[in-house]
Amino acid sequence: MRVQSMSAMECGSVVDKHRLGHLACSQNDRPYVVPIYYAHRDKFLYSFSMPGKKIDIMRSNPHVSVLVEEFTQDRAWKSVIMEGMFEELPDRVGSKIKREQAWLLLSRYAGWWEPGSLKPAPLPTSDHSDHLFYRISIDAISGRETIE
Repeated sequence: MRVQSMSAMECGSVVDKHRLGHLACSQNDRPYVVPIYYAHRDKFLYSFSMPGKKIDIMRSNPHVSVLVEEFTQDRAWKSVIMEGMFEELPDRVGSKIKREQAWLLLSRYAGWWEPGSLKPAPLPTSDHSDHLFYRISIDAISGRETIE
């Protein structure tokens, strides 16, 4: 078994095929990695979250990476990493079209709000939701795969 690089097109195919990635962000030289569900369109990943640590970190340092992996039988795998910038899509004029696009892309898939809406402790009940949509503009993409 050998490892080889994948083309940008092959990387995009892996990203399109999956919905779960691992988002890496960093604050004060401390890395933080969490799973996210995403939808991919053009050079963007769209996702959803409730307020929390990852959002706080990305607001302070918008440089992020996302890893998407694929495993098959016989130890074969593909791994794609994307580097890019976090952009929050607030519910206000100026971001409405981008926010609606995020919702339309994500809502095509069952469970699109998970794990972004799941928290270890119950959220306080209120008459409004603090959920937010965001996207990551993909500046660089690369991947590797095993071959026989």
